[in-house]
Amino acid sequence: MDLLEKYLPKLTVAPIHALLKEFKVQLKIVHERKTRHGDYRRDASGLHHITINSNLNKYRFLITLVHELAHLVAFQKYGRNIQPHGVEWKHTFQKMMIPFLRPDIYPSDLLPVVVKHFKNPRASSDTDALMSIALRRYDPETDKNYIFELPYGSRFVASNGKLYQLGKRLRKRYECLELDSGKMYVFQPNAQVTLMKTNE
Repeated sequence: MDLLEKYLPKLTVAPIHALLKEFKVQLKIVHERKTRHGDYRRDASGLHHITINSNLNKYRFLITLVHELAHLVAFQKYGRNIQPHGVEWKHTFQKMMIPFLRPDIYPSDLLPVVVKHFKNPRASSDTDALMSIALRRYDPETDKNYIFELPYGSRFVASNGKLYQLGKRLRKRYECLELDSGKMYVFQPNAQVTLMKTNE
């Protein structure tokens, strides 16, 4: 429980601890992984393992942990042949998050955004640009920019280390040219990138 107090909003520690104990989950906090915030797996002996990135702010940590717990609960309730992020998981995730969608847990600027997200939760909270940006206000300061903040034609380095030039906005995403290969890629507006200075 002491470990959870470091990573979760205070009022969520006891109920989350109870869930982990009820489902006999081995929780492991790990270094940042670029491709995911957390994951769930059941090993060959039937034990449940959840890993969560250590660099998440406490609100994203809570959402990520409940996301992974919802996989466990949905598989137990509906069987292991369901889609990992199908309707069964969505309903389970929604139901499990309801007790935590309260003004004494989430700040007033963040709560309405999170509540809206959970009307139809997505496989990754990062694909909900509004919630991703709202959650990142509670991250430590960085030197990164969002794609949507950059002027047209800006050059930037993405998380994969490659250099791009910002092109036109499509419906929801931005078309960008990878300068080495000459190929076009699309980026979410809330992708965080490093802007290159004009003399670089």
